[in-house]
Amino acid sequence: MILSLVTPSDPILHTKVEPLKFPLNRGEIDIDQVIQDMFETMYNFKGIGLSANQVGLPYRMFVMGTPDVEMVFLNPRIVSVDGEDVVAEEGCLSYPGMFIKVKRPSEVVIRSTNTNGETRTQTYTGMTARVVLHEMDHLDGINYQKRATRFHLEQARNQYKKLQRKMKRG
Repeated sequence: MILSLVTPSDPILHTKVEPLKFPLNRGEIDIDQVIQDMFETMYNFKGIGLSANQVGLPYRMFVMGTPDVEMVFLNPRIVSVDGEDVVAEEGCLSYPGMFIKVKRPSEVVIRSTNTNGETRTQTYTGMTARVVLHEMDHLDGINYQKRATRFHLEQARNQYKKLQRKMKRG
């Protein structure tokens, strides 16, 4: 089922999400269905990552990937970041059509839990690290606009306004 994205002003996007309690009580939350719905929603909106709070769910979790390689992160936490800081353009399903240059580390080590309650620690680099860090920000109530320089944010807003005017004209 495709879930609705919350509006950018929804308080859930600006609040740190609390961790899920393990073991998961499958009667309280059908985590497998939530995961399936989140992937379906992410693909529908042409995203590569989606946090639960973007669809109004107060769960500390996110999904990312492609239909070939799907990754699920429950109660993720950053262990460390490393590598060179890289500036690259990011989009966000919560702000469709707005692309902002954001500086992020090129490597992240993240610890998360799977649906069986088993913890794993993984290292991600490049674009995958960027997506992980973007989604982690969502879970901490931080939107990517706060990570941009004033110049890059203004540049993105101007481009976004041009796009909006163009779409109105048809």
